[in-house]
Amino acid sequence: MCAVVCAVVVTMIGVKYVTPRGALVRSRECARHRQLVRMNLKSNLLDELRREWRQTGRRPSAQRACRRLSDRYPQLDLAHETDLCGVVELLESRSPRSALERAAIVRVLLREASDPDVHRALLQTLLPGLVSVCRQLRFGRGVVDEPSEIIAVAVALLSELLVDWAGQSREYPAGDILSALRGRLRRWLLREKTASAVLSPVVAIEPPALEPSPLLTRLESLCTGEHERLARLAYARIFEGASLRDLGHRDHSAPVSLQTELQRFALHHLL
Repeated sequence: MCAVVCAVVVTMIGVKYVTPRGALVRSRECARHRQLVRMNLKSNLLDELRREWRQTGRRPSAQRACRRLSDRYPQLDLAHETDLCGVVELLESRSPRSALERAAIVRVLLREASDPDVHRALLQTLLPGLVSVCRQLRFGRGVVDEPSEIIAVAVALLSELLVDWAGQSREYPAGDILSALRGRLRRWLLREKTASAVLSPVVAIEPPALEPSPLLTRLESLCTGEHERLARLAYARIFEGASLRDLGHRDHSAPVSLQTELQRFALHHLL
C-alpha cells in the first residue's frame, strides 16, 4: 500500500464529477472534462479542497446555479445568496438556519446534483461527515499507511455516490449518503486487504536455482511485448521488494494509480 495520495482522485477543479473508477483506474478518460490540476502531495487534502472551493463556488457558473436554485425552490429562501459558497455556508452548524431548513437545502442539492457546480457544493457540504466516517473506520488502519490515503479514496467514493443518487429526493439525505459512503468505503478496504496479498513480496521457501519460478518465467516472457512496462514494475515489486512509492517515482506515476494498474495486470496476466 502506498504512502502518498494520487492527486487525480481528489482534484475537483473544473471536473463534472470524480469516481473511484474514473479517478483511480481510468483517469485518462477525464480528458473530456477540463484538465485536472495536480496537487502537491505533501499538502493537506481537505485544506486543498476548501481553498479550491472558495474559487469554484464563486465562479459565474456557480452564481448561475445559485440563481436557478432560488428560482426553482423559493421556499428555501436563497434569494439573498449570490453564489454556491453562500449556500454551503447556510449548511454549517453555526448558520442561522434550523436543522430542518438545512436538511431541506441538502435535499434540493441532491435532487439537482447532476449539475456539476451543485454536485461540488454538496460534496463540500459533506466533507465533515466524510471525516467522521473515516474516523469510524479507524482511517483504514492496517490496510493503508496514512490517513490521507483513506480520505482521498473516501472523497472519490462520495463523488461517485452523489452521481449515482443525483435526482433523488430523501427526507434526511445527509445521513443516508454518509451511511452509504461508510458501506462503500468498508467494502473498498476489504478489497484492498485482499488485493494486497497479490502484490506482497514473495518469500522464497527454496533457493530459486533449484526450480525455475513459473511467475518469473511468465514475467520474463511479458518483458518484450506490449506489457513490458508493467511486467518490469511487477518484477521489481515482487522479486526485489521495491515499494510502490519507489516504483511510482521511477515510473513518474502516482503510487495509488500504479497499484491499481499492477493489480489488474497481475489478475489478467499472472494468475
